[in-house]
Amino acid sequence: MSAIRTQAGFHLWRLLIVALLALPAEAAAQHPVVLLWPAGAPGSEGKTAPEMVRISPQGDHVLSSIHSPSITVYLPSPDKATGAAVIIAPGGGHRELWIDHEGYAVAEWLSDHGIAGFVLKYRLARETGSTYSVEGTELGDMQRAIRLVRSRAAEWGIDPSRIGVMGFSAGGELAALAATKSGDGNPAASDPIDRLNAVPAFQALIYPAIPQGLELTPKTPPAFLACGQDDRQDIAEGLPELYLSMKKLDIPAELHVFAHVGHGFGIRASNAANVSSWPDLFYRWLGASGLLKGKG
Repeated sequence: MSAIRTQAGFHLWRLLIVALLALPAEAAAQHPVVLLWPAGAPGSEGKTAPEMVRISPQGDHVLSSIHSPSITVYLPSPDKATGAAVIIAPGGGHRELWIDHEGYAVAEWLSDHGIAGFVLKYRLARETGSTYSVEGTELGDMQRAIRLVRSRAAEWGIDPSRIGVMGFSAGGELAALAATKSGDGNPAASDPIDRLNAVPAFQALIYPAIPQGLELTPKTPPAFLACGQDDRQDIAEGLPELYLSMKKLDIPAELHVFAHVGHGFGIRASNAANVSSWPDLFYRWLGASGLLKGKG
């Protein structure tokens, strides 16, 4: 009887693990997942550890052990499509990805408003034992995602000149790097995707970890910046300082600092009334910037 109970308990535990691992995919049901490198990501050779997911006390799906970077595709209905697209990088301290409120929920909102959303699942540089780097591997994943979306723009009904990036917390650092580092394609690359430019048309930095020594130029893409007043000092004060640096270079930028709001708000039903409007503010900024010109 003891052996039977042990076997039954193991079976139930295995089913629970399988069910938990399936939940993020279920959250993105009806939305295709496209690998950035179908034959395997460079730098991940020999890495066979399975992707992991934990559930936070609030019910968030938090991913780690990512070795096959991908994008999850959220396309708007043709009657709503504006031609604009956003690649979304969730945060998690470069150790994990909070994929729901900083990923799927954002892409769902964007697609409902005529903007194609692509949730980027990128490799993690600060996970225990990681061999990856932020400015090498993670930035490479973001740039590959931009190139991949650009390569399939006609198929997905996107204007290749209106593909932007959005990042939250650590993902905001990644988005800022993509907007300021060289993204020229390699015309001699054997992979045609790698021949394409990876510079985004715009950037949305939501309570970002601001990279040290960020290199701004007058050609830096326009920026939408948002954070909470009660966030940690390097963000709550650093983001307004970044805005002022952009203003000095005449980089088009818009800044929102929400009172009585801290870190990690993303898109949640529980958000305070003032910060819950940030997606609408972003949408209006896109319109004012001429980035929704395909609408209607």
